[in-house]
Amino acid sequence: MKLISWNVNGIRACVNKGFKDFFKDENADIFCIQETKCQEGQIELEFEGYKSFWNSAEKKGYSGTAIFCKKEPISVKYGIGIEEHDKEGRVITLEFEKFYMVNIYTPNSKRELERLDYRCIWEDEIRKYLLELNKTKPVIMCGDLNVAHKEIDLKNPKTNHHNAGFTDEEREKMTELLDAGFTDTFRYLYPDKEDQYSWWSYMGHAREKNIGWRIDYFIISNDIQKNIKDAYIYPEILGSDHCPVGLNINL
Repeated sequence: MKLISWNVNGIRACVNKGFKDFFKDENADIFCIQETKCQEGQIELEFEGYKSFWNSAEKKGYSGTAIFCKKEPISVKYGIGIEEHDKEGRVITLEFEKFYMVNIYTPNSKRELERLDYRCIWEDEIRKYLLELNKTKPVIMCGDLNVAHKEIDLKNPKTNHHNAGFTDEEREKMTELLDAGFTDTFRYLYPDKEDQYSWWSYMGHAREKNIGWRIDYFIISNDIQKNIKDAYIYPEILGSDHCPVGLNINL
C-alpha cells in the first residue's frame, strides 16, 4: 500500500504547478494534503478511481485538509470532536478494515510563539485522540506536524532553538506522542540519515542550498512497525514550500 502526504500551501496554486501530474504518476492508494486554503466549491478536483474528502476551515483561504483514496472507507470523521480545535479544518480520519488513516495539519506556533500555549493543548488532545483510536485498530497518521523533532531534522538547529517548530515544548510533545506507542517511520528506517528535509523557506534561496526542516511525517502505531516497507521524501517535487513525503506499508 502506497501512501503520500503533501502540504500544498494552497491547492489552487499547486494545481497550476504540477500537482495533477505528480498525483497521477505516483498512483498512491491514499493521498493526503494539508493547507488546502479553499472552501467547498472553490475548486473542482476529482481523480478517476478515487473518493475525496475535504475539511475546510471556517476562515477563508486558511488551513484545511483533504484525502483522496481508492478504497471506500468504513467511516469518515472531520475534526476530533472538540469545537475549539475543529473550526480550522485540520483533521480528517478515515476508518478502513485494518487501520485508521488520520490526516493532520498541526497549528504553527507563529512568530513570537503567540500560539505556543494553544499548540501544546492541541498536542495533548491529538495524542489522546490517536490513543483512543489505537485501542480499536492500528493508526497511520500523516501530515505537516510543524515540528523538527531532533537536531538532525533541520539544517541549523542551534540558531533555530526557541523558534517556532523547534522549541523545547514542541519537540517534547512529539517525544510524548512517540513514547505513547507510535513510530516516526522515516527515522525508524533511517535514524542517522542527514540533510533530509520536507520544508524550505522561500527566503535566501534556502531550497537551492537545502537549508530546510523535516516537519512532514508518517507516524504509525508501534504494532505495525514490522509492516513498513519504505519511507521516503520527494525533495525534487516543486509546487509548494513543502515537498511530499511517502510511506509504503503492507497491511
